[in-house]
Amino acid sequence: MLDRSLQMSLNCPPYLLVRQRTLCYKRLNPVRSMPPSSVILHTDESGQFPESRKTCNPLIASLSSYDGPLLSAPNTVGILGGLSVDSTLNFLRKLVHLSKENEAKCMPFVVCSDPVLNRELSSLEMSSSSLCSRNEPSQSDHTRIVENLRSKRVFLKKSGAHCIVMPCHISHSWHDEVFKGCSVHSLHMAECVARELKEAGLKPLEAGSPLRIGVLATDATLKAGFYQEKLQIEGFEVVMPDKATMEHAVIPAIDALNRKDMEGARNLLRIALQVLLVRAVNTVIIASDDMRDVLPRDDPLLKKCIDPMDALARSTIKWAQQAADEGMLALHFSCAFLSCVKLSIC
Repeated sequence: MLDRSLQMSLNCPPYLLVRQRTLCYKRLNPVRSMPPSSVILHTDESGQFPESRKTCNPLIASLSSYDGPLLSAPNTVGILGGLSVDSTLNFLRKLVHLSKENEAKCMPFVVCSDPVLNRELSSLEMSSSSLCSRNEPSQSDHTRIVENLRSKRVFLKKSGAHCIVMPCHISHSWHDEVFKGCSVHSLHMAECVARELKEAGLKPLEAGSPLRIGVLATDATLKAGFYQEKLQIEGFEVVMPDKATMEHAVIPAIDALNRKDMEGARNLLRIALQVLLVRAVNTVIIASDDMRDVLPRDDPLLKKCIDPMDALARSTIKWAQQAADEGMLALHFSCAFLSCVKLSIC
């Protein structure tokens, strides 16, 4: 049943939480009362609620018939899951952890994770990053994925998101198409990591040479070219694995990972990283969720690598803090204006 469901997870401020164990709940205040903090809505493949599955649970019933946005805070973030649920959950953990590090409250967020989209993106990556099958995806595959991503974008906007992020590398291949004409702000993962590298003030490892940044990713992500584009805009020289390294190290590492051969995947990934590092790159961006988790956390090579998810999480937190501050400022101005109106009436 789960693979035919649309899962929404809502993170609300404490005063908005509603206990799900009770069969009924009371409205605290018309302004502050909201739908439950975490709920799973089961839908058919068209995204509709089947008539035969109507529930007597008032929490689910109220949410399914709720016409307004699920969250109304100005710093609400929409998270559009992609290749895997694990990568989405990993991003959420980063949001919570980094928020605590900054002594800030985690922003309200709504998550949309669709198993159908997971399978489509996974199939696309495997078809282009496997020694056994390296078929070019058809245009219909791309069109179907873009339409799916757009529908999730619309869902998140209707749910109250004022900023949407995609913690998925391959999904960014269609970022511009998905968000074209969208009034909701979006963050691009490659832009976030390129901006952070620019602000870090790195120095070339070799005198007189340009700043070089390595990018290690699946064949599909590298062919999409968005990491190369965003890094070059910031003035970096981008170094990618050459054809021999892709064919004899990167792609075999992914195949080994799919066979559950972790030791083989680690050894091959280390070779690919070392090949990039000997080319005098300052750091290597590991733009793959699978590759990121292959090496143990204490591996020395990881000290010279960057996880773009960290940059996306930090940028998301920064946006949410600014949006919250602007919302409070607007509220103060509104209250001051109303006070002036009351005084003039009196």
